[in-house]
Amino acid sequence: MAKILIVIAERMFRDEEFSIPKYFLEGYGHEVKVASTGKGPAIGKFGTIVEPDLTLDEVNAKDYNVIIIAGGPGTPIYLWPNERLHKIVREIYDNGGIVAAICLAPVVLSRAGILNEKRCTVFPTPDSIKEIRKGGGILEDYDVVVDDRIITANGPEASQKFTEAILARIGG
Repeated sequence: MAKILIVIAERMFRDEEFSIPKYFLEGYGHEVKVASTGKGPAIGKFGTIVEPDLTLDEVNAKDYNVIIIAGGPGTPIYLWPNERLHKIVREIYDNGGIVAAICLAPVVLSRAGILNEKRCTVFPTPDSIKEIRKGGGILEDYDVVVDDRIITANGPEASQKFTEAILARIGG
């Protein structure tokens, strides 16, 4: 079974981009831990309250072989500039792990330096498109894009397909 880290912003993460993957991955017996950018409850855009297991500062990337980053309007504020998260992403990827990001979160992968010449998708805003291109990502207009060990999705409507793509890679 996979050891999975789901990362959410402490405020305004997209509820279903967190809850759908967590529900199905745990349902298939995978070990899931939740990390956020701050201590205390994280609050989703639609009011979901999540008590993270740990903060990003407490994460040991060697403990996980999959990282999933949920998007939402809090992502550019809390996750895009978070250098600790960039380091965790790079370490999991460099150790052969699967890196998955949905909605606005693929920008984190771009800033972490792992999207260069990789096919991907993102929730299309002027800033997110600019950031993906700046990191060398090859944008594709699909709900979900899988390029080797990188899985990206373009928004909340793709949450189920995103989860299925992750399960297809790790078993479930």
